[in-house]
Amino acid sequence: MSSVLRPASTGGDPSPDAPHGLSPDLSPAGKYRPVSSHLAIAPPVSVVVPAMNEAENLPYVFKTLPDWVHEVVLVDGNSTDDTVEVARGLWPCVKVIEQRGKGKGDALITGFEACTGDIIVMVDADGSADGQEIVSYVSALVSGADFAKGSRFANGGGTDDMTFVRKFGNRALCAVVNRKFGARYTDLCYGYNAFWRRCLDEIDLDCTGFEVETLMNIRVVKAGLKVQEIPSHEYLRIHGVSNLRAVRDGLRVLGVILGERSNRRARRGRTHAPTLASAGPAGSVSPGVPARRKAS
Repeated sequence: MSSVLRPASTGGDPSPDAPHGLSPDLSPAGKYRPVSSHLAIAPPVSVVVPAMNEAENLPYVFKTLPDWVHEVVLVDGNSTDDTVEVARGLWPCVKVIEQRGKGKGDALITGFEACTGDIIVMVDADGSADGQEIVSYVSALVSGADFAKGSRFANGGGTDDMTFVRKFGNRALCAVVNRKFGARYTDLCYGYNAFWRRCLDEIDLDCTGFEVETLMNIRVVKAGLKVQEIPSHEYLRIHGVSNLRAVRDGLRVLGVILGERSNRRARRGRTHAPTLASAGPAGSVSPGVPARRKAS
């Protein structure tokens, strides 16, 4: 499938009155999805929204999602409110998946498995993410990136919802990951990301909590995938209280970093043990990717 942005077919934008969740009209060839009157995209895009008791926030989330996305996958974490009913009312074709386990990581993994699009976008259900930014993520992917990573601290990004403790912790943990894994990240613990579905085969996610985002960021680097940061603005949660706990979840993130570092050392030892004399210096690989290509 082509992975380029192309002029949209004549006929203008999809009708603003069309119900959310209904597939937009394609070009006569049936290949391109109109983004605007001047732009169309070929790869189908799946949006995964993990949610638990977010009925009040979903209207704000769904109204920002572009009409041209291929599907919305809502992973319901055993909500006791009207989350599922509200989602179906807002987006008639929403794919609702019941979460069997617990935790954000488990919800995302469940959602990823249900996706049928070539591109997967992760969006939180608390109203903090602007769905209109999805076009920037998708543009980065179809332009050559494997993983489009949202950053609140890249030039053009920002946040309305970060305490001093969280900001300090995020910066410190980000510095550790950059140093230990050769990355160039400006933000580490942010859940607004997009990637080609094929990347899942290379990063092999296996954690259940909020630390899943850090695990993804580390494993895309270790897999040699091309990463592009996308400036993103994080807004305040609209309703309800976040389940995030800065100290508890910060320690879990640190545990992931140390665990991945240990695994890296063990693999390096097994790979190079017979030829240690000819091995190059540690950290000599280009930041974020192996020598065969260079990350953004």
